[in-house]
Amino acid sequence: MKAFALVSKTSSFDLREIDIVEPCPSTDEVLIRVHAVGVTPTELLWYPSTHTKDGSIRANAIPGHEFSGIVESVGAQVTGFVQGDAVFGMNDWFLEGATAEFCVASEKDIVAKPTSLSHTDAAAIPIAALTGWQGLVEHGRIKAGERVLIVGAGGSVGLMAVQIAVMHGCRVIASASVSQATTLKELGCEQVLDYKTQAFEDHVHDLDVVFDAIGSDTLARTKTLLGEGGRMVTIAADAEGSGNPLIRESFFIVVPSREQLSHIAHLIAEHRLRVFVKGVLPLSSAPEAYSSGSSPTSLGKLVLTAEKSRL
Repeated sequence: MKAFALVSKTSSFDLREIDIVEPCPSTDEVLIRVHAVGVTPTELLWYPSTHTKDGSIRANAIPGHEFSGIVESVGAQVTGFVQGDAVFGMNDWFLEGATAEFCVASEKDIVAKPTSLSHTDAAAIPIAALTGWQGLVEHGRIKAGERVLIVGAGGSVGLMAVQIAVMHGCRVIASASVSQATTLKELGCEQVLDYKTQAFEDHVHDLDVVFDAIGSDTLARTKTLLGEGGRMVTIAADAEGSGNPLIRESFFIVVPSREQLSHIAHLIAEHRLRVFVKGVLPLSSAPEAYSSGSSPTSLGKLVLTAEKSRL
């Protein structure tokens, strides 16, 4: 099958099209014909893209761990899905991703795709929505009435985080591009700070939760803005190795969750959560998609689709 893999060069890595054997699902896995896959450009730099679980060097890793498609076959112990089912989900970071014709995923990491949801929209959901949910509900322990600052609110994760916080009755302040302010206010933000001209430490205080999707010096700047019992949460990779234990403990990595994703799918089907897709490209444009990075003025996630499945 055709796939795009992270091929090692002399001093860097390059995403290239390769031909590999179609994967075979294990007893608890499902083989999925990929219709669409979400793009996270920074994924190419993450540890699981270059190393295996045991720490050895990983070769030809296939990126793209959120996807939507059709079940092609199932393992012997799979009971929840059959061939032909439309599904979407997120597979383990150390498995091969879905920037390919087929991918495999554990049965517990995928859910049925709502009929009202296109494959393109479905592929943009898992990482952003699960990150927002786990960051705010599990790690941030948000409660109604709390004041929540979301830094990087205009990105794919930030947009979901804003909606999840508002849904839980929080008072949300967003730090984002001024061009994103109208959309963020429509989603329920009480205040939108222009990240270029309005330093959040000059405008907010006594916060209950800070959700950081940017990194750099964000958490150091917001630490003094938290009220008593305030919590910090970050998904920025530079926080994982921080020498500050408070910052390091604020970091988490999103994990697949069938239960959470099923709940999120229900909310989207009821139009209680909006999905944002900033662009759609054919799978053959994967190298271009991963090298494009993200724009502070764009909203949502870039999605790659199989050439015969531009849905």
